[in-house]
Amino acid sequence: MKVIISGGGSGGHIFPAIAIANAIRARHADADILFVGAEGKMEMEKVPAAGYPIEGLPIAGLQRKLTPANIWKNLQLPLKMIRSRAKVKRILADFRPDVVVGVGGFASEPTLKAAASLGYPTLLQEQNSYAGLTNKLLSRSARTICVAYDGMQRFFPADKIVFTGNPVRADIEQMTCTREEGLAHFALSPSMPTVLVVGGSLGARSINQMMLAALPSLASAQVQYIWQTGRWGFDEAQAAIRRHPDTCPVKVHQFIQRMDLAYAAADLVVSRAGAIAISELCLVGKPVVLIPSPNVAEDHQTKNALALVDKGAALMVPDAECSAKALPLADELLKDQPRMQAMRQAIQTLAVRGAADKIVDQIEKIAK
Repeated sequence: MKVIISGGGSGGHIFPAIAIANAIRARHADADILFVGAEGKMEMEKVPAAGYPIEGLPIAGLQRKLTPANIWKNLQLPLKMIRSRAKVKRILADFRPDVVVGVGGFASEPTLKAAASLGYPTLLQEQNSYAGLTNKLLSRSARTICVAYDGMQRFFPADKIVFTGNPVRADIEQMTCTREEGLAHFALSPSMPTVLVVGGSLGARSINQMMLAALPSLASAQVQYIWQTGRWGFDEAQAAIRRHPDTCPVKVHQFIQRMDLAYAAADLVVSRAGAIAISELCLVGKPVVLIPSPNVAEDHQTKNALALVDKGAALMVPDAECSAKALPLADELLKDQPRMQAMRQAIQTLAVRGAADKIVDQIEKIAK
């Protein structure tokens, strides 16, 4: 079996793609799998680290903040798209895949569009509860669309939809580590409640600013924190914590490699509302305060969050209010164990296991 998997830009696209590739390899040891990503993006590092080859396209996204530099970048987009489509056609001609899978991200659009135009069967993996414009357009030529939320016939042809859930990393879906192991890994105290604060694999500026502003007062809260900043906020966070070396109960990381241990250590999570983050939280059964990103197409993170809030499985704070409200709400929740338990039970009912295998079932059908 020969499969191209395309997409990336953030961990929310990359880690599901790798989970799908791993599930293919588990069934077909001789499968030939090629990733197609965007030059300079996270996938160009993470995919080879997972043991798969990747080709990069000179593609980028539309810059929504119209600074002079961003306007120039936007003017270059048509040329980048033309170059990307030409490169994709060369990749397809050389590799000749049985199936092309799109998981979202900049590279997914030119790859699947070119594949469909040349007659290669395509499969979409839509992670969010609200489909973006690109996937709506790509769905017209896709053979199958794998989704993680009910009601997706609003966006896609009903006869193409298969409910699979979102694939997540195997170490999280099959998590066996204990709270004690997680606390030991992060050098935390077993006698204090632990909050995991994460703004996605790339970080979130507003969440980082929230934590920086709160640092002077955190010592008196009797709560300890694991904080993932992302690349751009890490140096500033480290410098701020060094100013409070004896009193700051915060372990700061640029990127947490062992998210299974971070989830195991956490009593409560404060997180962005990306689709994969939500799928992971459902599987590990952690109470969560969600802070949806306002910088995503169609405001889909708010819609993702509301899918949990409406079922009593999460709380939500708007991004603009997170500095004032998110950590006080987390503290309040930690003191209300009956509510925490109710949220654990509610979020676990939304967990979907075996999503990667269900997607491979569909890939095999298309390949045949």
